[in-house]
Amino acid sequence: MTESWLHLTVHTSAACLDAVANFLIERGSSGVVFKRRAVEAYFPNNRNAAALKRAVHSFVMDVVKLQGRSSKPRLSWQIARPENWQNSWKRFIRPSRIGKRFWVTPPWLTPPQFRSRQVITIEPGMAFGTGTHATTRGCLEFIEQVAALLPPVKFTALDVGTGSGILAIALAKLGAMRVWALDNDPVALGVARENFLINRVADKVRLSETSLSRLERKFPVVVGNLTAETIVALASALAPRVAAGGYLILSGILHDKAASVLRCFVPRFRVVKRKRAREWVTLLLQRG
Repeated sequence: MTESWLHLTVHTSAACLDAVANFLIERGSSGVVFKRRAVEAYFPNNRNAAALKRAVHSFVMDVVKLQGRSSKPRLSWQIARPENWQNSWKRFIRPSRIGKRFWVTPPWLTPPQFRSRQVITIEPGMAFGTGTHATTRGCLEFIEQVAALLPPVKFTALDVGTGSGILAIALAKLGAMRVWALDNDPVALGVARENFLINRVADKVRLSETSLSRLERKFPVVVGNLTAETIVALASALAPRVAAGGYLILSGILHDKAASVLRCFVPRFRVVKRKRAREWVTLLLQRG
């Protein structure tokens, strides 16, 4: 029997978007699309649809309340017909030119021939990080800058909360001889593993569920595209993982939370650069 799909759009504040997106994926969405103050998702239209709608509505209202936001979220459900499902989903995913060194593309598009850009092919799935979100772009741009600053010998790196694996791939393509990619989400680990194979960096990336606190080695580059709250909670474990003179790239930080994140690392780290894109901030820090 041919199946139709439910197309959901949630309009809410930027502070709530990531939590809402994560919940939608946990409830069975095959992926999410971020827009300005909105997130879109698709679900199979089956007998569980009514329960799904109630659960999503309840969660969104709870998140807005916890964030102390006064504006009321807006949820819109529509039916997407199956004959256009694949093309409808794929048209949201477009290649992105990021910084001076990266071209991020889905696998069904053939990238142009580049002399200086590294092509990163990402299969969109149930994990964050297709290169379109401001936090991912900020991390990629800082990875490019850090790779140019490091000595011309191969380096190691750590990607905390790897998601789709896009940042670990970028590090490997710009010279890291070994990248440790950590995540505690089995879905993200599966997506990342596939993306490492597609990009031919699987031999350079060590994918693991190991908790950050159990790592003992230090790295010249550590990246964490998380949330401000998660970064603050992990700060005591993150800081020791950065080698002396090494770089720490942090993102997933809303502008009004940046100061609380910095307090966890300064004065041990100095702020090299700070990039703001709409509501989001990405930080490039260097350990003294």
